[in-house]
Amino acid sequence: MATRLRWSGILCALALLMAPLAAIATTPHGVGFAPITIHDPVNGGTMPGYVFYPTTQPSQVTWRGPYELHATPGAKPIPGAKPLVVISHGHGGSDLGHHDLAVYLARHGFIVATLEHPGDNFHDMSGTGTAAVLDGRPIQVKATISMLLGDPHWKALIDPVRIGVAGFSAGGYTALMVVGAVPRFDRFIPYCKRHPEDTGTCGTPDQIAAMLRESGQPTMEAYMGAVQKDLARWGGTADPRVQAAFAMAPLGLVFDKAGLASIDRPVFLYYGEHDEVLPPEYNVLHIAPLIKTLAGIKMIPKAGHYVFLSPCSPQLAKDAADICKDPPGVDRAAAHRRIDADALAFFRKTLGNATH
Repeated sequence: MATRLRWSGILCALALLMAPLAAIATTPHGVGFAPITIHDPVNGGTMPGYVFYPTTQPSQVTWRGPYELHATPGAKPIPGAKPLVVISHGHGGSDLGHHDLAVYLARHGFIVATLEHPGDNFHDMSGTGTAAVLDGRPIQVKATISMLLGDPHWKALIDPVRIGVAGFSAGGYTALMVVGAVPRFDRFIPYCKRHPEDTGTCGTPDQIAAMLRESGQPTMEAYMGAVQKDLARWGGTADPRVQAAFAMAPLGLVFDKAGLASIDRPVFLYYGEHDEVLPPEYNVLHIAPLIKTLAGIKMIPKAGHYVFLSPCSPQLAKDAADICKDPPGVDRAAAHRRIDADALAFFRKTLGNATH
C-alpha cells in the first residue's frame, strides 16, 4: 500500500512538471520570416519567395510593399523538424498574397514557404496560357520543396515526411496537380465555346488570335494539344513528398474523372458561393464528387473569388480595389479566421500535430 501511494505521488509530481511543457508545446509562437531565392527549372533563372517559421521572439508588424506582415524579419527559429506547407498563389498573384495564412500556420508550429510563379504574377503575366505556366507551376512548387530540403539552414527545420501544399485559384489547380491530378487542356475548348463571355478564363478574341500567332498553331485545338504534349516536359507534375492539399477556389474545369482518379492523398476544398471568376458549378463543385480522397469542402456564403486573398491594407485597397472589395455581407477578416483555422486543422490531421 505504501509503495502504491509513493508511486502515485511521484506520478502526480511528474504530471505537474509536464503540464507547463505541454502548455508551451500548444501555445502559439511568435513568427519570423526570411526571403528565399529558388531556381526555376521551367524558365531558367530564379523565383523569389519567403519562409515563415515559429520563433520565441514576439512578432512585430513589418511592411513589405503594401503588405502588413505580423512577423519579424530574421528572427531566430525554434530548433527541431516541423511540417512544411508550400503556398501557391493565383493567376497574377504575389508571394505575399496569402501572408495571413502563412503567419497563422507558422504561429502554430509549421514552416511555410511561398513563391512567385514567373510569367504569372502581378507584375508579369507574359506567360498566361502557355505551357510554362499551365504545365510549369507544379514543377516550380516541387523545386521550392527541393531547395528547402537541400539548404543546410532550412532542412534542419523541416520534417521531410510531413509536407503539404495550399493554393488559391490557379494555385489551387497547382496544388491538385502536385498531389496527382492530371489536367486535360482540351476541356477549355467546349467550355469557352459555351461561355465566350468568360474572358478571364478564355481570353478575348484578340488575345486568342495573338496567342495562336505567337505559338504558330493554326487553331485552339492544336494549341491546347501542344500544351498537353508538354505536360511532362519538365518532369512529372505530381510530388510523392507532398501528403495533402488545401485548395481554395481552384481552377477545376480542366479536370475530368480520369484525371482526378490518381489523387491518393487528402484534399480539402474551399470556395466562395458567388465566385465570379471561376464559377463553382464548373470548377470546385465539378471536381468535388470526383476526388475519392476528399477530406472536406466548405463554402463562404455570398463571397466572390478574391475573398481568399489576405485582408487588404488601406494602401493595397487603394491600389487594387478590384481584388480588395467584397460583396455586401462578406467580412473578409472573419472569413479568414475560419479559413486559417480550417487549414490548420486539416494540416494537423494529415501531417501530424506541429508542437515545436
